[in-house]
Amino acid sequence: IIMSISKSFIKQVISILLICFPAYAFAQESSPFKGKIANDEYQVYIEMNFYDNNIVCPNQEIFGSNPGYFGAIRDTRKWIIMDAYVNGNKATLTIINDYGSDDLKATLTYNSDKSFTLERIDGSPIRIVVNNAWVKLPKKLVFHMAKKQ
Repeated sequence: IIMSISKSFIKQVISILLICFPAYAFAQESSPFKGKIANDEYQVYIEMNFYDNNIVCPNQEIFGSNPGYFGAIRDTRKWIIMDAYVNGNKATLTIINDYGSDDLKATLTYNSDKSFTLERIDGSPIRIVVNNAWVKLPKKLVFHMAKKQ
């Protein structure tokens, strides 16, 4: 009896997992604009949740909760995503620097290879400090999901 209960229980657990795993994978795929993406070449990243707009930029709490922010590993300054409008695999963004002196419009596209492309459409270029010098980032940057730490 114990053996038959165990087999039955195992079958039920496997059935539940087979049903739940595709649902989880679909949920991840259907909400790509949530999480952390990174560009290793420039050592920059985007922390985002364009669905709940509940990201607070570290040391910039005065801005409250927002869709996300753009940061650099080698620079403490942040660019805050003030607005994000998602339409399918593309989000239209309004981004300001943490002083509020520069702003830009950009799109963030979720590509078929699961990468993301950030493209400045209008406004100021994004600049970061590297080795005590300002570096202007290119108009178009490709990001990938950040590695879990």
